[in-house]
Amino acid sequence: MSLHKIIKIVVGILAVIGLILALMIMSGNEGMVDNMLYVTYLVLALILALVLVYVVKGLFAGNIKKTLLSVGAFLVILVISYAMSSGTDLDLTPFTNKGVDVTESTSKYVGAGLYAFYALAIIAIGSMALSGIKNIFNK
Repeated sequence: MSLHKIIKIVVGILAVIGLILALMIMSGNEGMVDNMLYVTYLVLALILALVLVYVVKGLFAGNIKKTLLSVGAFLVILVISYAMSSGTDLDLTPFTNKGVDVTESTSKYVGAGLYAFYALAIIAIGSMALSGIKNIFNK
């Protein structure tokens, strides 16, 4: 049996379980929310495992130098984003007074994530625009 068929069967089973749990939640059984979260975590773990398998499989089948350069560039963006975020530019007292455990470290991670998102979005939009401009002038 091929991997594609196995994945289709697992997806079908998880879809049926998800549908049953969703119907139970809609019927007013609020205790099922926890069970739905467990299914969500299971699906997330399964997807991450499959992505990891296919990435490693594609890594050894393709050009490893290009892949490592791309991963390195991504890591450089993350390091620069982390260095740019200060974590001290937010007044944390309203959060700590409400019992939320927000520290400067947490604020720094969130800021780094936002900076990384902005940088990657700008790079993606720029590359799409550049590709479109190249297509216009090449025709």
